[in-house]
Amino acid sequence: MAVDSALSSPLGPPASEKDAKALRFVEEMTRNADSVQEKVLGEILSRNAKTEYLQRFNLFGAIDRDTFKSKVPVITYEDLKPEIQRIANGDRSAILSSHPISEFLTSSGTSAGERKLMPTIQEELDRRQLLYSLLMPVMNLYVPGLDKGKGLYFLFVKSETKTPGGLLARPVLTSYYKSDHFKTRPYDPYNVYTSPNEAILCPDSFQSMYTQMLCGLLEHRHVLRVGAVFASGLLRAIRFLQLNWPQLTHDIRTGTLNPKITDPSIRDCMRRVLKSDPELAKFIAEECSGENWEGIITRIWPNTKYLDVIVTGAMAQYIPTLDYYSGGLPLACTMYASSECYFGLNLNPMSKPSEVSYTIMPNMAYFEFLPHEPNSTRLTHDSSPKLVDLADVELGKEYELVITTYAGLYRYRVGDVLRVTGFHNSAPQFHFVRRKNVLLSIDSDKTDESELQKSVDIASRLLRECNASVVEYTSFADTRTIPGHYVIYWELLVKDSANSPGDEVLNRCCLAMEESLNSVYRQGRVADNSIGPLEIRVVKNGTFEELMDYAISRGASINQYKVPRCVSFTPIMELLDSRVVSAHFSPSLPHWTPERRR
Repeated sequence: MAVDSALSSPLGPPASEKDAKALRFVEEMTRNADSVQEKVLGEILSRNAKTEYLQRFNLFGAIDRDTFKSKVPVITYEDLKPEIQRIANGDRSAILSSHPISEFLTSSGTSAGERKLMPTIQEELDRRQLLYSLLMPVMNLYVPGLDKGKGLYFLFVKSETKTPGGLLARPVLTSYYKSDHFKTRPYDPYNVYTSPNEAILCPDSFQSMYTQMLCGLLEHRHVLRVGAVFASGLLRAIRFLQLNWPQLTHDIRTGTLNPKITDPSIRDCMRRVLKSDPELAKFIAEECSGENWEGIITRIWPNTKYLDVIVTGAMAQYIPTLDYYSGGLPLACTMYASSECYFGLNLNPMSKPSEVSYTIMPNMAYFEFLPHEPNSTRLTHDSSPKLVDLADVELGKEYELVITTYAGLYRYRVGDVLRVTGFHNSAPQFHFVRRKNVLLSIDSDKTDESELQKSVDIASRLLRECNASVVEYTSFADTRTIPGHYVIYWELLVKDSANSPGDEVLNRCCLAMEESLNSVYRQGRVADNSIGPLEIRVVKNGTFEELMDYAISRGASINQYKVPRCVSFTPIMELLDSRVVSAHFSPSLPHWTPERRR
């Protein structure tokens, strides 16, 4: 029910007075984007003026943009690593921030094979909560009646560890779900989940998923939206239902909880909500027992209005599968965020995935934009690139995002490439193009070319016992399986056909590659079950020459041709797959523990 027109927002009629206040805030921030940015930078520089890092650059208390840009360099994580390591080791002096570093948020990006550590301060939780509070007021403009039901969201905490100095290191969503902002959130009829906190906060991924799915099934008539953080996570939930519906329906039919669910807080919680319902169990069993799972989401949760998942960037590869399982429900991408900073929100959340644009909220941090030149050389401290302010970006151009945060990142290159698609008032709207330098990604993992090359080098050493070597290779992220997995195509040089590498050796090569990939990948394999076993497909000799011939026939220069280290173009995939002589999979899980390598 829209409220009185006196409260109306330029975005549309709000659903409640609370929504009206949130929408007015969006309007205020975006109308005054440049002045808000100036204020934000002034606040960050004033409060952190006496930090060790800023004092190196002799700002002498200046808080204006020109001085800041002329004296403070643009940096990457590697530049900041020594300071971050000192904080991690227990140095509590004001190195980056005048406010105490409360914990580290672990990024899905990696450095030397380990997750990057992003410093944060306590008040950043308030800033993140503020952005979350804007999402439903915007969604309510497009989808009415969300206060009449619930959201089935598959949300999980990941493992956390402590640095040598005693600070927690964990993913940003784990930090948020474990905070009082989430655990003791006030009741909001527009934001009610079927999953109890006890299930979301359970560290055992099987028990957590099982309970969340069970609660979602028990409330199947009340579910109005289904979601997860990433598209891959929602597909894992569907796969989980495929594998576990017999036990889930048994629990519903009998009113008893699977004995594998041992978490005391979950068992206590489910004792209050799980009642015998043979009719519901029969309905779910009938839907799940058939081979055809097309539209299964709307068959089981018939009142679902949309799916709330990230399907931009690498997640776009999952859109066809989501469409299959949902019967083509709208896919809503609501916000743009990372471990470093929460950036903004989608003011048109029901737009097509290919048209999703995020409006940067200028109060979240100070934003600059490096014009993206694909062939430009790496920035050095001596070079002075011309970075563009938030209000000065140009329509249609691509930029790399650079941020300065309250928590102590200054002119930090996030690594996201964005394209300007328009403006809301004076705040630009961006389409997420890609992460820089990422070749392969299934879930939150990000594998770049140098890391893939290193893993191939390490694994190929095992071929020496057969007097064989890797002549050429390429790769792709196969998301046709659930979970998805890395596929590596190898063309081999076998010097002794009588001693050709067999299945056992090539299986070990798969595992050796996995062992050498970063900790985010290995966690996905071991703890999160979000990535399947790596596969090596051996192709016939001459395959990569055929690949080159094909590229040249399409206009590539023979002098400049380089084998692509990752492929996704269908004709190339078909050519490679038609030349496969054998396929091999990792025989076991790689090594992974939550502890960081020292």
